[in-house]
Amino acid sequence: AWDGFFETNTTGTSCLGPLSGLTKQQEMYKETIKTLISAELTTVVLVCRAEASSMKEAARTSLELSHLGMNNQKLVVSGVFKAASDDPLALAWEERAERAFAAIPDALDGIGRAVAPLLPFAPLGVARLRLLWQAMLGGTISIPVTHAFVQDLPPDRQELFDAVSEQGKGVIMAMGKGGVGKTTMAAELAQFLAGRGHKVLLATTDPAAHLDFSLTDNRGLLTVARIDPREETRKYAAMVMKEAGRNLDEQGKKLLAEDMRSPCTEEIAVFQAFARLVDQGVDHFLVLDTAPTGHTLLLLDAAKAYHREVERAAQKVPPAVEKLLPRMRDPDYTKIIIITLPETTPVHEAGQLEKDLQRAGISTYAWIINQSLAPLVVSDPLLQTKQREEIPHIRKLMTDKAARVYLSAWDARLTGEDGLGLKTEE
Repeated sequence: AWDGFFETNTTGTSCLGPLSGLTKQQEMYKETIKTLISAELTTVVLVCRAEASSMKEAARTSLELSHLGMNNQKLVVSGVFKAASDDPLALAWEERAERAFAAIPDALDGIGRAVAPLLPFAPLGVARLRLLWQAMLGGTISIPVTHAFVQDLPPDRQELFDAVSEQGKGVIMAMGKGGVGKTTMAAELAQFLAGRGHKVLLATTDPAAHLDFSLTDNRGLLTVARIDPREETRKYAAMVMKEAGRNLDEQGKKLLAEDMRSPCTEEIAVFQAFARLVDQGVDHFLVLDTAPTGHTLLLLDAAKAYHREVERAAQKVPPAVEKLLPRMRDPDYTKIIIITLPETTPVHEAGQLEKDLQRAGISTYAWIINQSLAPLVVSDPLLQTKQREEIPHIRKLMTDKAARVYLSAWDARLTGEDGLGLKTEE
């Protein structure tokens, strides 16, 4: 976006100030791009799970990088599982991977590929990294089980859904790192609430989300929406030209139009659309599938900064934008649900997200530990080990978190393939 803006700019200005002050950064950017598109200097390794939704996202990323000229790509598919028993859960896990490989997107089919097997532990530390390489080279691995099984597990996520339904309205935000199941969990919650007779808008701020826009209930209580950055930018620019450009001469209007073409405009437009979504929690449920952690926090942290920019461009701050941060901080209006997996990295990153939210004065309503094996009967040896490796993470969250903690058991329907079309039982 900035590259095109630099090339077509005629006024020498931008939302970040005079373009002359960005010359050094522009040259650095060009050199960086040269390095990234050089096959001799850069190899891009795309990593995805052996799941259809993860492969689709990797394919989307591959095409975007190819469009930029970054064609020296490799693919690593992680978490490939082979059942070692007739355990129904193990067979379902293996079948899911087989379906994903059978339907691998065309964009990934011609890329050099490596496969990493499913491990029952996080490959952290030298010893476990050695085990990872041993497994990738076809060797067998075994580790002692050191964690006793915990019978006193968190309640099922359905109890959380019941508690949310009793509120009658408000904003429910599913947050967490990419790939933990935010989209699927948000869709399931939205269907549950509509099934209880509530009017629900299910929306996403995530460009990679795979929400099914035909997902509606028979009574018309559930609708689905997505923030479209291009459309929001078009509407915002038109509004600014009408309001702020009303009393400008032709030269002033040209300068304003140039300003509206800068990448900053899209950020402001998307932010305002986000604020309008949150505004809808006044009289019904808004279930918001947020973008991955970093993008979402940019939206939240930007509240005050965008006030100044919107005032500069449009001479006024929309009421929805003014009310956004207070509403986000009001636990009766907005309920933050952090989604994580019972694994080292997702739990750590979710913990960092919670701290960032706390610094912004936003509290967490509940945690969902998604795709857990802990409450299931498992007989496959590797999955048994993986099941027991979950226990320290579950125990820590139950002990450390003031917010409610719930469990969502592993379910092949809820792993991003066709889970968005689920019909939730009432």
